[in-house]
Amino acid sequence: MNDFAFHAPGSMKEAVELLSQYDGDARVMSGGTALMLLLKQSLVNPDHIISLHRVPDARSIEVTDGVLHIGGLVTQREVELSPVVQKAAPLLANAYSRVATVRIRNAATVGGGLAQADPAMDPPSSLLILNASVKVTSATSERMVPIADWYSDYYETTINEDEIVTELLVPIQPSDMAWTYIKYLPRTEDDYATVSVAAMGKAENGKISEVRVGLGAVSSTALRATGLENALQGAEVSLDVLRDASQAIAEIVDPTSDPRGSADYKRDMSVVFARRALQKVLGVKD
Repeated sequence: MNDFAFHAPGSMKEAVELLSQYDGDARVMSGGTALMLLLKQSLVNPDHIISLHRVPDARSIEVTDGVLHIGGLVTQREVELSPVVQKAAPLLANAYSRVATVRIRNAATVGGGLAQADPAMDPPSSLLILNASVKVTSATSERMVPIADWYSDYYETTINEDEIVTELLVPIQPSDMAWTYIKYLPRTEDDYATVSVAAMGKAENGKISEVRVGLGAVSSTALRATGLENALQGAEVSLDVLRDASQAIAEIVDPTSDPRGSADYKRDMSVVFARRALQKVLGVKD
């Protein structure tokens, strides 16, 4: 770990001004659960660390005009336990409850997780199918980024060096759609998944009226299976239909081999878990 200057601003305004002042030589720290590991391994070597632990902004959870607003400095544990989130977006509350351990969730923040952009994290696939957006703030402006445009590559996003994640916005989850978040864990509950799938769906008169499917841990970013969603629109609700349609998942994932499984194994499991998730939300049994 290299030497760095430590800054503890007392407001978000001061934080973004510092980030602009040091122009690419600074890193922001909120919960620190990811950044400290990167610093210890010398994977990042900033000259300045801007800690947000004294910033009072961006710490609220509320619903306004049909949209759930979660401050970037809200902890992942707070999202998990929030009655507001549990009511407005139960899928998201569940996804955050599955992240690592309680100790990690008590420190890690929503904004930090979004900025880290780990494709194996639990929330991204749910955020994709919930059509979330991310608000980022710089010293001169604010902008909204749809979650579909947020992730660009392994641990990379479309955020600029002078911006900080200040809010996550999630449309209220449709109450008429069943939902699930499932994943395969090769070892312990706090391990990264070999494959994970978030899904929502509903059927009317034996036909699929809408499905949404997101996948994690099987590509350089979380993925939304829009081709599969479109193919199932209006299709018959049956196991054979879901089995056949789920094969399309193998064409969109791009996993890498690691201790949690080979690339081929992960690709096969992506198909299996997508089909299982669809069965669950559409009420189709084996």
